[in-house]
Amino acid sequence: MARQGTGPDFIEALARGLDVISAFEPGRPVMSLSEVAAATGLARPTARRILLTLEELGYVRARTPGFALTPRVLGLGVAYVRSMGLWDVARPHMEELSSRTGESCSIAQLDGGDIVYVARVAVPRIVTLAVQIGTRFPALATSLGKVLLAALGPADADRALAEPSRSGLMPRWRPDRAEREAALREVRARGWALTDEQLARGIRSVAAPLRDGEGRVIAALNVNAHAAETPVARLVEHHLPLLLRTAGEISADFARLETVPQVTHRQGAVAEPRG
Repeated sequence: MARQGTGPDFIEALARGLDVISAFEPGRPVMSLSEVAAATGLARPTARRILLTLEELGYVRARTPGFALTPRVLGLGVAYVRSMGLWDVARPHMEELSSRTGESCSIAQLDGGDIVYVARVAVPRIVTLAVQIGTRFPALATSLGKVLLAALGPADADRALAEPSRSGLMPRWRPDRAEREAALREVRARGWALTDEQLARGIRSVAAPLRDGEGRVIAALNVNAHAAETPVARLVEHHLPLLLRTAGEISADFARLETVPQVTHRQGAVAEPRG
């Protein structure tokens, strides 16, 4: 559905272009002009002009029988991650965590009722679900999402979960309100979250919050394992202490980064210290 602006500074053409990029969801990597127009609520001539503009810019390519995104779109997400500085801070810690647990680890942030993966160190595994930067899952059924939702006030959590998931995945665990609130209270009380095949069969994970210099939760870090290979006891008794220590180290490094003046690309300009 084409977006409608709420103020005089809203740029409708930009919003329409982003809508077209977002229309290419999992399960439909190639879309015809008619499909793009239907998915976005745009008129066919408008959708065609946007697609051709995106093609000229290198974000879309024409393919039989329609259009497909190019890898250049990944740069938009990478720009976000790098602008935060989180990946540069987290990478060495995540690599060590993955090495010590023998498992993949990821960082995600909340986007409405979904989590979105913004950093990942993976090990070769046969897993039920493929995960890469930009992958999104329904937040409540993931350990990452539980941590992020637990950091919100009840009203904010309700608003986030009221937004329809854009992941295209139906989780195995779909709690009622009372069960959901009990689960989030437990996460708040112990400071970490566990999921055991709640998102999909075979997926088991534990997660902890990442905080900025003021103690605010800015993301979550997890270790995920295959249920057939890693018992819950090992996940909690061995992996969790390593995860909690790593999350603390990343948070401390990120807090220090925020105090360092950031030099911009504009000649002669220096940004104000972050934090």
